[in-house]
Amino acid sequence: MTEYFDLYTYDRKPLGKKILRGAPIPPGEYHIVVQVMTVNSRGEILLTQRVPEKTSGGKWECSGGCAVSGETSREAAARELFEETGIEASPDELVLDWTMTTDSMLRDFYVLERNVELTQLKLQAIEVCAAKWVSFERLCEMSQNGQTTRTVTRWLNSRGHELSNALIEARSGG
Repeated sequence: MTEYFDLYTYDRKPLGKKILRGAPIPPGEYHIVVQVMTVNSRGEILLTQRVPEKTSGGKWECSGGCAVSGETSREAAARELFEETGIEASPDELVLDWTMTTDSMLRDFYVLERNVELTQLKLQAIEVCAAKWVSFERLCEMSQNGQTTRTVTRWLNSRGHELSNALIEARSGG
């Protein structure tokens, strides 16, 4: 399937142009990339493991991918989450937590609160080879040991303390 990405300026203004997936993105132009951190009521974070054939193969991450032409960031996040894990969420259930600009990417990080058993997941075999729930502390250890993608590490370095505080508060019923 041929996919195209809409292109934007650094400050997210649509350029009215699209580009074929894999084609070089011109300097000063960007496309939207999304990540979804699914958190359960025990304060655990759902991680998926990238298939070995992909970039960063074998590393653990949160569900995500690129917004295709015509999609909003939230729509892309809900679609990617469903494609990779089988978890259904409407775009408005996703809470935008953080944005970051890297290279040619406008990265949006969402949080979804959802209880799902691992046995209920439907992993997308061409993208994901395993899934697990981990504590925030374990996620930090995995990041420090190089077991997560660079994106997860960047997110933890910038926003992790706030997630940690929110999880502690949720576990204590506050």
